[in-house]
Amino acid sequence: MDPLIAAARIGPILPWLDLFGIAVFAATGALAAARREQTFVTLAFFSIVAGIGGGAIRDLLIGAPVFWVHDERVAPLCLIVALAVWFTPHRWWTSNVFDWLDAAGIGAYGAFGAAKAVSYGIPPVPAAVMGVVTACSGGIIRDMLAGEPSILMRPELYVTAAALAAALQVGLTLAGLEPFVAGLIAASAGFALRGAAIHWNLGLPSYRH
Repeated sequence: MDPLIAAARIGPILPWLDLFGIAVFAATGALAAARREQTFVTLAFFSIVAGIGGGAIRDLLIGAPVFWVHDERVAPLCLIVALAVWFTPHRWWTSNVFDWLDAAGIGAYGAFGAAKAVSYGIPPVPAAVMGVVTACSGGIIRDMLAGEPSILMRPELYVTAAALAAALQVGLTLAGLEPFVAGLIAASAGFALRGAAIHWNLGLPSYRH
């Protein structure tokens, strides 16, 4: 698939949702390092890895040029976010703020990841899976580097929220909605579900023998 054709299918506005997701996940990466009182170099590294991790894996899997290598805005954006975390008071970045930033990133990245996969001709179900991969992989890598238990090992609605955003993006696009409109609806739904899980401690039932 020609990247120019794929970009035309996504439209000029939806990539801003991607940049929003990158910035939010970059912030969660920087915060993970800041909580452990690391150096700015570590904050910057965590910020970049969390911001680009999911999208890079997605692009490799769908055969697209790896986005952050070709988009001159991405790496500087992650570094600016790391600087913002470094120079702002620690009391601003509570665990609650971290969780809500993560929720916003899940919705935005789940929707855009699925939209990009569709634009490259990926069938509907794999395209939705690519949305989940985009939304969750950066957070998984972040947690592994920070020595945190992965969110995947907890019963909270996390992957489910990403799956909702990705599935809605694919479904609404197939139904004829403009990708941008579908993206706003899908990202909002993913954020709302993850937000409800945070607020009311919602989770899926665990396996029982």
